[in-house]
Order: sequence, then structure tokens, then C-alpha cells
Amino acid sequence: MTSTADHATLRAQLDTLTTEAFRPELAEIDRRSTLEIARTMNGEDATVPTAVAEQLPRIAAAIDGIAARMARGGRLIYAGAGTAGRLGILDASECPPTFNTDPEAVIGLIAGGPPAMITAVEGAEDSKDLAAAELDALALTAEDTVVGISASGRTPYAIGAIEHARAQGALTVGLSCNAGSALAAAADHGIEVVVGPELLTGSTRLKAGTAQKLVLNMLSTITMIRLGKTYGNLMVDVRASNDKLRARSRRIVALATGASDTEIEEALAATDGEVKHAILVLLGSVDGPTAARLLADSHGHLRAALQAAAKES
Repeated sequence: MTSTADHATLRAQLDTLTTEAFRPELAEIDRRSTLEIARTMNGEDATVPTAVAEQLPRIAAAIDGIAARMARGGRLIYAGAGTAGRLGILDASECPPTFNTDPEAVIGLIAGGPPAMITAVEGAEDSKDLAAAELDALALTAEDTVVGISASGRTPYAIGAIEHARAQGALTVGLSCNAGSALAAAADHGIEVVVGPELLTGSTRLKAGTAQKLVLNMLSTITMIRLGKTYGNLMVDVRASNDKLRARSRRIVALATGASDTEIEEALAATDGEVKHAILVLLGSVDGPTAARLLADSHGHLRAALQAAAKES
């Protein structure tokens, strides 16, 4: 059981965090009109991209490290508690349909496990050992990357994940929203997006959550660009798992090639519906099996495969 002294220590720590700071000028925000509150909140949100921009060199360096390891078969693993953990799981879950990645290539861990996605699991975020055990269950390797996410930068679960991963030789990234955080200090790449005090004191699902979402968008999306999962700004590795995505697949092939509907259907039929392969069939004037071979030889990079097709013709 946590003692009164422990609570006092934690309270003292929170008092030092920018994300926990009290804003006297907003002490009577509940007396404002709904529109005034909305304008205030919108103004707060508008400051987040600027805070992210200040960390772009660190974000880019982390992405280059992540991409290099994933190109060798490594995984991207997010670890966080509460909102931070949910954001990691959200980003991970969107990679398979967007980039046709293996579901095990990008993984989100949340303190307390899947139930914590919906309901808070008491005490889970306070355990470094829990994070280490969950990484061990994934058979962590030195080719993997672990991204610890914590608005405060002090959450034991996130720090524990980073410390354990680094000890195993994995690449580590610490994403927090306070300067001088323990999380950033523990990681190979520390990213500290300082968004300042929240509209509601300590409610870090607001600006801090938005900042974390923006950074996670960059980590996964730009990594996938580096891995050849796109062709220009087209999602050529999209997985057509429903009617909307099947329609989008055909639109992507059309945008990339300018081909007719008939030609697109023929190319997709020849490539089992694989968008990237169909584009190579149309632009490289090759058959389906050749497209598959050229893309395999090019490690999935369509531009390189197109160059190879031109040399073979």
C-alpha cells in the first residue's frame, strides 16, 4: 500500500512538471460561454504544431534509426500507460490496413493490457517490471525499436520499457511533453514536445495527447515512406480489405498510371489485387510474376523496381 509519504513525494514531483501546472487565468473558465471556452481551447491546440516543430531534428533522427532496423526485419513497439498507451495502440493498429504491414511489425503495449484500452487498470503504470515482462513475452531483439510514451516523462511503465529494451540492445525512443524528463534521458533518442500547461490542470489527453499523436504519425508514416511503402504520396501498399479500400486501390492505380478502368482491372487480376504490383505491371510493361520478382529484388521499393524493369526491357 502506498504511504502518505509516498503520496507527498509524488505530489512534489508533479508540482515540478509543466504539464501539471495550474493556470490562474483559467480558474473561472467554467463561467465563460461555450463559444468562449471553445475559442480558448482551439487557441491552445494551435500551439501544439510549433512545439512539435522544435523537435523535428530529433524526430527525424529517431525515424532513420527505426527505418534502418525495420528494413532488417525489426519491429516497432510502442509502450505507454493511459492515454499514451492508447495512442500507441491506435497508431500500431492503423499500419496493417494503411501499409500492408504484418500485424506483428508494429505493436502497441499498454500498462494493464487490453482491458486498459477502455478502463483504467489501477497501479499498472507504476510497474517497471510489468513493462519488462511484456517485452520479454514478445521475444525482444536488438533489431527492434521500443518507443516509450509518457506525457509527464516520469511514468515507471514507460521508463521501465525503455530501460529493459536498451539493456537488450534494442533502439529506444522516449517521447514526453516535459523538458529534462527521465524518459528522454533513459532513451537513445529523447523527444520532448513541451506544450505547456493544459486547459484543465493535468489533463494530458489534451495538448500533450495531440502532440504525442502528431509525433507518432510521423514515426510510423515516415518510416513506412523510407521502407518503400509509398510511391510518391500514394499508399501503394494499402490492404484492400473492404469496399472503400478496394475502391481506393483502383483510384491509387489510376493516379499512379493514368490507365483506363479496363487496364486497371486486368493488372489487379494479374497481381492478386496487389496495388504496387499492378502499378509495376502497367508502368513497367511486365507480367504479374515478373512484377513480384522485381519488387522482391528491390525490397518492396517501387521506384527501384521500375528502374530494374526498364533495364530488362
